[in-house]
Amino acid sequence: MSRTLRALFAGGLLVGMHAAQAQTDEAPIQRVEVTGSSIKRLATETALPITTIKASDFEKQGLTTAAEVMNTLSMNQSVTGSSQSVGSGTGGIATADLRGLGSNKTLVLLNGRRLASHPFNGSSVDLNIIPLSALERVEVLRDGASAIYGTDAIGGVINFITKRSVTGATVSVERYQPQASGAGAESRLNLSGGYGDLDKDGWNIFGVVDLHKQTALQAVDRDFSSTSVRADKGINNSSGTSQPGNFYSDNGITGNPYYASGCLGKGLIAKSNGTCRTDTIAYIQDIPKTQQESFLGKATFKLSEDNVATIEYLHSRSTNQSSIAPSPLTGITMTSASPYYPGGSAGVPAVAGLTGEDLTINWRTVAAGNRMGYDTSISDRLVVASEGLVAGWDYNVGLTYGISKAASAFVGGYTNDSLMKAGVLSGILNPFGEQSAAGSAYIDAAQLRGEYLAAKMTSVGVDAKVSREIYQLPAGGVGFAIGSEFRHDKATYDVNTALASQASSSGYADAQDQAGQRNIAALYSEVSVPLTKTLELSGAARYDHYNDVGGSFNPKIGLRWEASKQVLFRTSYNTGFRAPTLYDLHGPATSTFTSNAYDDPVLCPGGVAAAGANPNVACAQQQYIRSGGNANLKPEKSKTFALGVVFEPVNAVSVSFDYFNIKIKDSIGTVSESTIFGNYDKYKDYFVYSADGKTLQYVNAVLDNLGEVKTSGIDTSLRWKLPRTSVGDFGFQFDGTWVHSYKYQNETGGEFVENVGVYGDNAPVFRWKHNATISWKKGPWSASFSNKYLSGYVDENDVADAYYHKVRAYSTYSLSSSYTGFKNTDLTVGIKNLFDSAPPYTNQGTTFQSGYDPRFTDPLGRTFYVKASYKF
Repeated sequence: MSRTLRALFAGGLLVGMHAAQAQTDEAPIQRVEVTGSSIKRLATETALPITTIKASDFEKQGLTTAAEVMNTLSMNQSVTGSSQSVGSGTGGIATADLRGLGSNKTLVLLNGRRLASHPFNGSSVDLNIIPLSALERVEVLRDGASAIYGTDAIGGVINFITKRSVTGATVSVERYQPQASGAGAESRLNLSGGYGDLDKDGWNIFGVVDLHKQTALQAVDRDFSSTSVRADKGINNSSGTSQPGNFYSDNGITGNPYYASGCLGKGLIAKSNGTCRTDTIAYIQDIPKTQQESFLGKATFKLSEDNVATIEYLHSRSTNQSSIAPSPLTGITMTSASPYYPGGSAGVPAVAGLTGEDLTINWRTVAAGNRMGYDTSISDRLVVASEGLVAGWDYNVGLTYGISKAASAFVGGYTNDSLMKAGVLSGILNPFGEQSAAGSAYIDAAQLRGEYLAAKMTSVGVDAKVSREIYQLPAGGVGFAIGSEFRHDKATYDVNTALASQASSSGYADAQDQAGQRNIAALYSEVSVPLTKTLELSGAARYDHYNDVGGSFNPKIGLRWEASKQVLFRTSYNTGFRAPTLYDLHGPATSTFTSNAYDDPVLCPGGVAAAGANPNVACAQQQYIRSGGNANLKPEKSKTFALGVVFEPVNAVSVSFDYFNIKIKDSIGTVSESTIFGNYDKYKDYFVYSADGKTLQYVNAVLDNLGEVKTSGIDTSLRWKLPRTSVGDFGFQFDGTWVHSYKYQNETGGEFVENVGVYGDNAPVFRWKHNATISWKKGPWSASFSNKYLSGYVDENDVADAYYHKVRAYSTYSLSSSYTGFKNTDLTVGIKNLFDSAPPYTNQGTTFQSGYDPRFTDPLGRTFYVKASYKF
């Protein structure tokens, strides 16, 4: 049976039994390697639970980034994107999260090999580095804990596969324009070209250059995200740190000199205790300004009829500029000597009861401007590989060198805390109103600018695997594969302490340089045994050894039974092992404000300030929370069981149902802030107070082994190619995931929390999610109509709460049409969110955005797009 190199992938792999494209009489039947196996076989011989998305489907749905592609997968519960960088220091990373188990349990590959993780979390690949226009398809292995690629893939494996070769040149331009406003608009320019025919010339070289930009969208530009204060919903996430500032006097008076005049100003709200609070939503963004630039170059050389060598280089750079509310300063002292003392010479209104006592002030430095951060992520990856056939063995060997760098910088709005406090104490700065010329100059001089954090992940690895049929049984050949990997990872986190320590709101004021490295070795093997013509047994095993946390052996066994030409059954069981990453172990400690406002459980129990406590700091205020690495973490271990059936009643229809059941032990994570503040008696050891007990310094919520996670459900899919008609060819594609249960513990042996259909601690797990597409094609015309659906859930509130709320289901539709009748030109036009569906209201406070959840919904609304490509 021929195994020429042209057969490394013969046609698109589908979930159904008979997914390979039909072979012509002239073309030999080919054997291919599919995601999840190292044994080459006929495409029709495999029935792994794999979802495949073709690159041609990306533009039909108006998908502009790899993160958007992942969000169409029904088994992908959430996506971290650029919106989460607003106020949270993610560096603009975009991640996938299969099964809702966390992005750190989703293994992302490029052409079957690992990518270096983003250094700011050390455990997840930044999807921004994936050059979308260079892809041929995406394959998602859904049964997880792959003994072939790594048993840390507990949630599953995502394999981005690029084009194997390109000839000629193509230039493409895209534009995405929201109807509501120009803000958030996207543009893309793509250039691709290649030369050489691998079969005729023996070589091919191609490259792809891609540039993507998106403008910022302010939260106030959308009604549903324009405020964090909703009295009708029982929500008030305003901040007690304002401009004009709120004070607390030594004789126990709380107030604001401008409260009597109505607290007039941007985002200001009057409170009954005589203070002015700030709705910080007035200053933040729903979407920050982003830009991604990437280059992929690949050279393929035919060494012989059965062997090729490849050199692949990827360079990607993404930037993210975000804006949040001006810096909050607390604990500022003002004496009666200041001209800005209420009732003093500068004209600040007097406050009844003040007789010259010292004031402690909360002040938001609006005069310094919004805090502007600039994040840069750069990734470089070089792969040198060879694959082919030697002495009857299929082989694949490669050397991978990858570097992922990230940096964060102050652009504006961050000020030296000590200088600002000294300026108020000396009487130069006015925390209650407009600044004098001297005050403005003083603030400008106190501005902090420059890079305050730089991190780098370096990964060097070699891998090799061979496979062949080693024995012939009456039912067919026994397939066998064996492979090994060795990888050296190194991570460094460099904090510019001289800069970061001057701004407490940066989160890195107390952080120190950290570094770590490790060696990882793995040996794995796979066997496929045809017990009968219709029954196949497969087994795989992998041993991983980490020089810092030890080793683990993990097997995987599978069974495939083709009961008839129309029905196939499949099942598998495996164990998994995920070692804590270098960031998990060595990540620098960071302190930042909580997303929501909370009452200090000691200094403001029940919302009432304790004797001598400053209510402006202790009550309904964002508190400091600290996170970081933990050198004492244990590895996570998992067990996964899958059972599926595929029906193909006729060649044009394929239907599948796959049950999954995953259990994780010693899950690594942090207890959510809402849970910590909601149960002080249980988590009181997390609260760190000053020596005199009058100030909550921070809440310690570092990474830890929390307990178990258990989830189960069913994936379903339908592929239906309708009979040809006079008006064109129609097709229907449907993928859905129903989650039966998702339970987790916040501590070993603790109570299990059900998360399906409920917000839980950090996010909801959707009971049902689907993506459906109807396609049509006739001659040069084609069209696509798609629907993405997320079921509703109980919001982030107590069931007994008077403001109990259930988030409604979210359903959006997209429509596109393409025309290829022009010479060398392809044209696509479309509409995303065709019916302009606004995101459903949620009272979530996990992200900085308010009124909706940016992890699952799109704030842009109806968006028109056009794409034009010209081939030279």
